[in-house]
Amino acid sequence: MTGPVLLGVRHHGPGSARAVRAALDQCTPDAVLIEGPPEADALVPLAAREEMRPPVALLAHAQDDPGRAAFWPLAEFSPEWVAMRWALARGVPVRFIDLPAAHSLAQEEEKGKRGEKEESGRAADGGPPSGEGRVGGGPADEVPAAGQEREAADEADVRVDPIRALAGAAGYDDPERWWEDVVEHRTGGGGAATGGDPGADALAPFAALAEAMGALREAYGDGGHDRDPVREAHMRLRLRDARREFGDGIAVVCGAWHVFALAQRTTVAADRQLLKGLPKVKTAVTWVPWTHRRLSRRSGYGAGIASPGWYGHLFSAPDRPVERWLTKVAGLLREEDYAVSSAHVIEAVRLAEGLATVRGRPLAGLTELDDAVRAVMGDGTDAPSSLIHDRLVVGEVLGEVPEDAPAVPLQRDIARSQRTLRLKPEALERELELDLRKETDTGRSRLLHRLRLLGIPWGEPCGSRGSTGTFRETWQLRWEPELSVRVAEAGIWGTTVLSAATAKAASEASEAATLAEVTALAERCLLAELPDALPVVMRALADRAALDADVGHLAQALPALVRSVRYGDVRGTDSVALREVATGLAERVFVGLPPACLGLDADGAADMRGHLDATHRAVGLLGRPETGQRPGRQDLRARWTAVLRAVSARDAVPGLIRGRAARLLLDEGELGDGGAERLMGLALSPGTPPTDAAGWIEGFVGGGDGGMLLVHDERLLALVDGWLTGVPAAAFTDVLPLLRRTFAEYESGVRRTLGELIRRGPATPSRHPAGDTPDAAAPGFGPGLDRDRAAAVLPTLRMLLGIEAHGFADEPDDDEPGDEPGHGPPDEQPDTIRPADDLTGART
Repeated sequence: MTGPVLLGVRHHGPGSARAVRAALDQCTPDAVLIEGPPEADALVPLAAREEMRPPVALLAHAQDDPGRAAFWPLAEFSPEWVAMRWALARGVPVRFIDLPAAHSLAQEEEKGKRGEKEESGRAADGGPPSGEGRVGGGPADEVPAAGQEREAADEADVRVDPIRALAGAAGYDDPERWWEDVVEHRTGGGGAATGGDPGADALAPFAALAEAMGALREAYGDGGHDRDPVREAHMRLRLRDARREFGDGIAVVCGAWHVFALAQRTTVAADRQLLKGLPKVKTAVTWVPWTHRRLSRRSGYGAGIASPGWYGHLFSAPDRPVERWLTKVAGLLREEDYAVSSAHVIEAVRLAEGLATVRGRPLAGLTELDDAVRAVMGDGTDAPSSLIHDRLVVGEVLGEVPEDAPAVPLQRDIARSQRTLRLKPEALERELELDLRKETDTGRSRLLHRLRLLGIPWGEPCGSRGSTGTFRETWQLRWEPELSVRVAEAGIWGTTVLSAATAKAASEASEAATLAEVTALAERCLLAELPDALPVVMRALADRAALDADVGHLAQALPALVRSVRYGDVRGTDSVALREVATGLAERVFVGLPPACLGLDADGAADMRGHLDATHRAVGLLGRPETGQRPGRQDLRARWTAVLRAVSARDAVPGLIRGRAARLLLDEGELGDGGAERLMGLALSPGTPPTDAAGWIEGFVGGGDGGMLLVHDERLLALVDGWLTGVPAAAFTDVLPLLRRTFAEYESGVRRTLGELIRRGPATPSRHPAGDTPDAAAPGFGPGLDRDRAAAVLPTLRMLLGIEAHGFADEPDDDEPGDEPGHGPPDEQPDTIRPADDLTGART
């Protein structure tokens, strides 16, 4: 080597990675310089460890503000990772030469204060925010500041996209396709290591790319990247230092956009002048796991690529990448019960290669492979496309880092808890069912709730498809790389998950602005089992409850508080004090609710209806008798029933709320015989304004279960029908939207049944056999049982129960001694005496 070798690459490119490996094998440098933060030099040896499995990322964050952070992601097919592993395997020193993170993070803070935001991302300086077509290296995948995305997009509009410019010069309208055809999909020209000619010059591709980028730099200068001159000045200074230390036998792996600047002759004084006065912050750097999904540009990572899974396949496949890829696709589809055979794979390979030839491509790309899969394996449909994209094209791969990598104490405690509870972080979203009666599952629930309280949403609670008991929880888990930043941020609260969650809960309790926030926090403290935080939260709760007289606020706070009592009982937590506060809060709601229901407009009535339902559910849980309850204590349910009666009977209360109160009374069995019919008759009387009557109907029979009430109680349905037919034409247009909203909530089968009932008209007397007396009428069901209609279900019922065709009477009765067939009472004779009678007594 006669001087430093500048290897210009595109980050996260398998073709660039193969070419870098071939160039290093040919040049065998004495040192390798890589574009990246110099603070990470001490972390380079960890990359050689077996426990280090890409994708991973260097994380740098400000020590006084961990939320100000940046990532430098590296995949298996990243040229920097390949160069680093090559050097470590041969004992060659590695240095990072980009602008230090201490400066880049400080610059980002200053620009955020001015309302400006440079685009984040490492893999492609000079392109749009998505990173499409970029070949340089930005400082990192920086955590975006709120409200700065628009400024970043506006600034990116004036920047030069080098890949797009070169693709346009080559006659391509798609820069990604041009880059893949020229670099990623070619195996020749890179020496034996890339599958090309063993005698080929491995440096030739880099020389050609450097010449092209040099022409662009001469034409466009820094291309609108105002930070690049500063970064490149620092790279040149680091390169000079390395030449003094190691001589000229140096290889530099950097974004191709920077090669032209690094090859220029400048003075040390000029470069130092550019770096003079840069802001600086104290930073900490470590390795963190990364995912293929976060490498994808769809995730918002500025240096992202469209298909990290496909690029990883191109890099790792030893030969025949098309055949191996379609074999993977076939295996995935078979796992998902698609009928895919070896013949499908063979035909898909032929079609993909034929399409690549017709389109003039050196290798079938994803476009050709997708077309082939759609035509051959998908029978012309796009059904498997999303599955293949998510599982293979992008992939759900989560990297790993050694346990002894630098980390904040909180991160280490989380890792210990994960090992103890056998709860491994995974990039693939999965559902976790927990049984709180088991010690391990209780510990998992406790950890997940504490992390959520700390703002680390590794898991999110979701509805369970199985049991709805309080001893079961269901979580959706997915580990995202950004959670590492959240962990660093949460480290200010404590060194363990328990201490940090306790400190943050106490802080949130003192800063909570509303009563509902404090009650929700109390519930989270119980779920997370934070005994030291709960007294602080309870004091804040008592203070807020004493000062807040708004019934809406009290009603909003009550459900969370009652759930806290409930879960406290399930988890064995002492919740006596919590129950006392909840009971006092409920009593205040009882007193203030009737006056609060007066004089409300439509929106206010809708909100109050929600408070009514929430309070009713809360009282249902809180009103259950508890062990050790003082004798003579007034039943909360009885008091709540009295409140509902008062609300349902006051004409000044909006019809929506009166109807809802009446429905709650009916569901609790408090109206008695004819009570619902009486209230509905009053509400739908001619003197009631039509809109108020429609509101009463919405409150009474609204919701998914309201239709079934009308289906099974024809008297109520007749009242609604009669009222509706009597609505004046002038008021009908005002009533119609309310009724449509009410009936639209019913299932289609319920609406169809209601229509059939209305079409049929009033119930007619049932037909009965001569001599039979109709059964007594049940409320709302017409005059007794229609035996002929009931008999129609008997064949199906017999089949389901496994009963013979003639019913139960085919089996011999246990006759009393001395009884003979045909001599007992008439109702005890076998079916041979009454062959025409079935189980219901209907004639057949």
